[in-house]
Amino acid sequence: MLTYSLEERGGLPLYEYLYRRIRQDILEGTLAAGERLPSKRALAEHLRISVVTVENAYQQLEAEGFLLSRPRRGFFAAPVERLPAAPAARTPAEEAEEPAWRLDLKSGQVDAARFPVSVWARLIRQVLSEGGEALLTPVHRQGLPALRRAIAGDLRDRKGMAVAPEQIVVGAGAEYLYLLLAQLLAGAAFAVEDPGYPKIRQVYAKCGAACCPVPLDGQGVDLAALAASGAGALHLSPSHHYPTGLVTPIGRRQALLRWAEERDGVIIEDDYDSEFRFTGRPIPTLQSIDGGERVVYMNTFSQTISPSMRLGFMVLPPRLLERYRRELGFYACAVPALDQHVLARFLDRGHYEQHLSRMRKEYRARRSRVLEAFRSSPFAGRVAISEQGAGLHFLLRLDTARSDEALRRRGEALGVRLGFLSEYAALPRSEYEHTLVVNYAGLEAEDLPRAMELLTEIFGE
Repeated sequence: MLTYSLEERGGLPLYEYLYRRIRQDILEGTLAAGERLPSKRALAEHLRISVVTVENAYQQLEAEGFLLSRPRRGFFAAPVERLPAAPAARTPAEEAEEPAWRLDLKSGQVDAARFPVSVWARLIRQVLSEGGEALLTPVHRQGLPALRRAIAGDLRDRKGMAVAPEQIVVGAGAEYLYLLLAQLLAGAAFAVEDPGYPKIRQVYAKCGAACCPVPLDGQGVDLAALAASGAGALHLSPSHHYPTGLVTPIGRRQALLRWAEERDGVIIEDDYDSEFRFTGRPIPTLQSIDGGERVVYMNTFSQTISPSMRLGFMVLPPRLLERYRRELGFYACAVPALDQHVLARFLDRGHYEQHLSRMRKEYRARRSRVLEAFRSSPFAGRVAISEQGAGLHFLLRLDTARSDEALRRRGEALGVRLGFLSEYAALPRSEYEHTLVVNYAGLEAEDLPRAMELLTEIFGE
């Protein structure tokens, strides 16, 4: 007779505890295949529980195939594969927490404290009170029409781009859009800037695309190397390259468009960081001078609003838009409807432009203070600063005999996080050594004296 200690069931219902114990006995072979189980009434009397409890347990076991019911004969254990011996339990290693850095010059931070949270919260309340069924209705696969119209208007007003809302595809951040492009351009090799943002190479490679690192010269992507790569797609940031800060001049842009025409290729213009230009007029986009439908323009709101705003968009030329709808139109939009409704209002009502204007002024002043602190530091005579009056980072070349790894370790020992140009290169080159990529957006004025003290200790011979 089956005997189980019902006191060990904890908070489980009786029938479920009984079901689990019998199932375990069958899987472990304690109840052999074909062995007859006690009748429902006999087991209920033996365990001093109700017949209904046993009946519920038997029914579940029969439904899952652990028991076989034979008319007038009762229930029998079904033949099942024995469970393998359980391996020694291993506790998954905990993911290491990010250290609390005293100074972090590597992370691409933004000043979230100056974002108009009260405005955003008010818009959320408005959308929730007025949205009704709209928030529960599936969003168009390319994104909320109202948001795409607002983005098209913003591109027209700030960048002089004449694009139709129908050309815009909204996605959950840049990486998601990279995934879509890898599928849209399947079969093409992707040329990527070297040095460049490593995650671009990583995403394309994980999608099975061949990645061809192409070196940069003083004007951007090297044309001879691009032609030799055999790539059919080129991913670049011509208005402000990360991390070098290079701006691709008009002559090189036109040459790249000719390459795309002759190669029957596609250029992906990743307009990262271009909103923060502090001298002169904004650089026109490559898309705005493309007459051959060769350029895919993409951007996100991670730098201008917050890295946690996982919302980006791409503008597809008509030729690729048709292909996208035909081959990838089954994808649903991955951005929550509430975020899209709120951002559409934030753009339409001028809050976004006002926020950008305030942040340009703030970052311009902050950049000036940071550069002055570096240029008047005790190590000023050993560094050369390269910056283009744009973006939230600059390059700092250090005259030192220490390797980048040695400098990194010295920084970590003092709680300082440093990033180096060599980390962004797919193909190592000696000229990338000893050059720091300084992301300054998180440096407040009061942080600068201590920052210079820490860096002086790290850079000291």
